[in-house]
Amino acid sequence: MLRCLIFVFLFAAAPVCALQPERLADAVYAFIGEPGEIGPANHGNVGNSGFIVGSSGVIVIDTGVSYRHGRQMLAAIRTVTDKPIALVIITHAVQEFVFGAAAFTETGVPLLTHAKSAELMRSRCHHCLGNLVIQLGADAMAGTRLIVPERTLEQSQSLQIAGREIDILYFGWASTPGDAVVLDRATGVAFAGGLVTNRRIPELRDGELAGWLRALAALKRTSARTIVPGYGDVGGLELADLTAAYLRALDDQVQRLYQRGATLSETVDSVALPAYSDWDQYPALHRQNALHRFLQLETEELSR
Repeated sequence: MLRCLIFVFLFAAAPVCALQPERLADAVYAFIGEPGEIGPANHGNVGNSGFIVGSSGVIVIDTGVSYRHGRQMLAAIRTVTDKPIALVIITHAVQEFVFGAAAFTETGVPLLTHAKSAELMRSRCHHCLGNLVIQLGADAMAGTRLIVPERTLEQSQSLQIAGREIDILYFGWASTPGDAVVLDRATGVAFAGGLVTNRRIPELRDGELAGWLRALAALKRTSARTIVPGYGDVGGLELADLTAAYLRALDDQVQRLYQRGATLSETVDSVALPAYSDWDQYPALHRQNALHRFLQLETEELSR
């Protein structure tokens, strides 16, 4: 869990948040973010990340919301190992996962992501950075800048790096165009990035619903046994089923209203899923998801 350790100094009494690595398996660790929207109280640390320790180095998966977050990750990794960082993999182009990269590139560490994630970063992440400065404050975001990985992939790849065998899995457009999953072969731990959430409403803004469902089904056919979701606590493959169940329930309701001729505003006002109302971000994201799915259905109908 992410915990805040309060250090009181002579001239200041500001909270300093230390990231606590959660050991999942032999040499595999996760940083579990806090629930809720990005804001000063959680320092923007809402998404999950982690690292794998190989015989000769460390593989980092996702980098947090800011330069400061990236530095905290580095410090926390050093409590586990002094081996060099060999590679940073960014699973998808969402702000909670990309902006800590500057802290890693300072030491010359290479960054890797899917080509479509790199494209999405270039197209919008400068705007995201501006919003984060407003949400978290200039001090919290000091030193943060967009670093687009120069190394990219376009399909699934297996890598031997730092003495560890990993698979970077790409199942197609899912929650974002470039969703990647990092699977550690030795332990079966999969960092699922944007594909999977645990009791947090998945966000459909950049998603392709049918592709997302196919990707979740494909993830279940891999050798993964433990899932680190993008948000929420670590679990098993049942987390893929939970995410898929919400997406199907949302789609069923929006489809029915759309076929009955409901307007966009009527659909957004009518879609309610009480079974998911206690999930994190339900008030903030569920209505937005209904809006996005309605607009997708309109586009699909026009393209026929």
